[in-house]
Amino acid sequence: MVKNLIFKSNTPRWAIFLIDIAIVGTAIFMAYMLRFNFSIPSTELPFIKYAVATILGIRALSFFLGKQYASYIRYTNTDDARKVLIVCFAGSLIIAMSNGVSYGISKVFIIPFSIVILEFLLSSFLMITARAFFKLMYDNFSNPNTEKTPVLIFGAGEAGVIAKRTIDRDPKSNYNVIGFVDDDKAKSKRKLENKPIYNGKLLDEVLSEKKASHLIISTANLSKTRLNQIITSCLNHRVQTLNVPPANKWINGELSVKQIRQVKIGDLLGRDPILLSEETIKNQIKDKVVLITGAAGSIGSEIVRQAINYKPRRLLLVDQAESDLYELEMELSANKQAECIEIVIGDICNKHRMHALFEKEKPEIVYHAAAYKHVPLMENNPTEAIYTNILGTRLIANLSHDFKVETFVMVSTDKAVNPTNVMGASKRVAEIYTQALNKSSKTNFITTRFGNVLGSNGSVIPLFKKQIEQGGPLTVTHPEITRYFMTIPEACQLVLEAGSSGKGGDIYIFDMGESVKITDLARQMIKLSGLEEGKDIQIVFTGLRPGEKLYEELLNDEENTLPTHHPQIMIAKVAKYGLEEVEEKVKLLEEGINQKDEIELVKVLKELVPEYISNNSVYQKLDKEKTTV
Repeated sequence: MVKNLIFKSNTPRWAIFLIDIAIVGTAIFMAYMLRFNFSIPSTELPFIKYAVATILGIRALSFFLGKQYASYIRYTNTDDARKVLIVCFAGSLIIAMSNGVSYGISKVFIIPFSIVILEFLLSSFLMITARAFFKLMYDNFSNPNTEKTPVLIFGAGEAGVIAKRTIDRDPKSNYNVIGFVDDDKAKSKRKLENKPIYNGKLLDEVLSEKKASHLIISTANLSKTRLNQIITSCLNHRVQTLNVPPANKWINGELSVKQIRQVKIGDLLGRDPILLSEETIKNQIKDKVVLITGAAGSIGSEIVRQAINYKPRRLLLVDQAESDLYELEMELSANKQAECIEIVIGDICNKHRMHALFEKEKPEIVYHAAAYKHVPLMENNPTEAIYTNILGTRLIANLSHDFKVETFVMVSTDKAVNPTNVMGASKRVAEIYTQALNKSSKTNFITTRFGNVLGSNGSVIPLFKKQIEQGGPLTVTHPEITRYFMTIPEACQLVLEAGSSGKGGDIYIFDMGESVKITDLARQMIKLSGLEEGKDIQIVFTGLRPGEKLYEELLNDEENTLPTHHPQIMIAKVAKYGLEEVEEKVKLLEEGINQKDEIELVKVLKELVPEYISNNSVYQKLDKEKTTV
């Protein structure tokens, strides 16, 4: 009966109220016993019944008015303890005042002031203790499994303590914190929350000796290099790595066990935070009408999420993807950020639709992220690549010029560097066109280039994740293939930075860090999933796809770039063209689309981009013909 009342259901308010009154009665008895050394003098006996009635009556009233009975005992925390103290203190003040009134009337203190003080201390202590005891009993009863998973927490600081307490108080948690690990030598061999602190420099030895199955990283100031070292050590010892999210992502300011998530591959491939000129970006976007093409895509949607924080007057989200735009709108609405946005369903190649949009909205800044980006697909569909990536860009760029847009920022790709495929070549032509247009326009036409983006649509990370979920195999095109990676937020931050401080006509490229071998990436993802290559899952090599490079160009080569104000943004040294020359070739491409001759289309593309040499493609014969001539 008692077990069901306290542990199996929400304890009724009347039961909590009666328990508190019973505790007060016990506290009164103990106060008198302590005050008079367990021998109450006969002179006090006539007044005791009045004292008990007064104290119980005032306590009952204060508990009722303070709604002390309304809390869930099983979830007692420091706020509940504070409330008990405040309500008891207020009640004691009233008791003391009534005691003074009785003295004024009868010249006798019905309740000795020492009893008032002792009763306050005892009632407060017993009520807080009772709540903590019932909470502990509930935790043990609701989660009786004593064979919990041993875990270590990396970071013996405030975040580490919060992580441990969160785990301890969650009855559904199956973790048992056995200690902390910290790189600060001064903390090692000491204790925190009654758990030992181990030296982070000896992490391999600690993992081997303590047999923890998980390591929870709770410190936010780790460098990417150190984070990689920690995760590598965990992978080598088959220890799963978890991460505590930043404090600003905690729900209602409190961490929950469900928020402690598994480390993702992006945490390994990312780099130390980039410092941006927030004020410059804000000055450019605030109170402006901003248009973003490809707004439903992985890059475009992140530009939306970041740009909206700089308070634009209006944010125009242009894309053909109805469902993805709807989901983005719902996300922004849930975050109460949808007031300034306008969803525009439309094709960037539709002249009448785009002209009407520019004429009506008069955008002041344009971020052009709409494009076809999949190399093999565009190799087999060159007409669509040219139609969208070149003619679509030309239309948006021309409208930006005609309607006197302040800044036009185009999102390009590192595949435009010495392209080996139709997609890269089409993006290079788009770069050439906007650069050429900049010479005769008051609009600043800026191009930004970067490589593969982690988690973007069609990138290798989601593919590997899906293949792992399906039991494999993981498909890699070549054992030696490498790529440069950056995260979506990082790429979009740099796009905003380049757009706010860039000079028209320049192509800005980003420092992509070190190239990553895709085979190593696949193996890391297998280990992070708790699997073993060759035993639980296989890696299969499928061969290079049409137009695919084995190695991407090194974008931060000093011979090909110029420095800027930002150490991670550089200006590409590229050949520049006159607008008339470019326009003539683009018109040939436009005519070629209508004729539907893909070979002739790609031939014109190669004339416009002489460095475009096809690789593993049917269009290689055009390169041979050019060499023969």
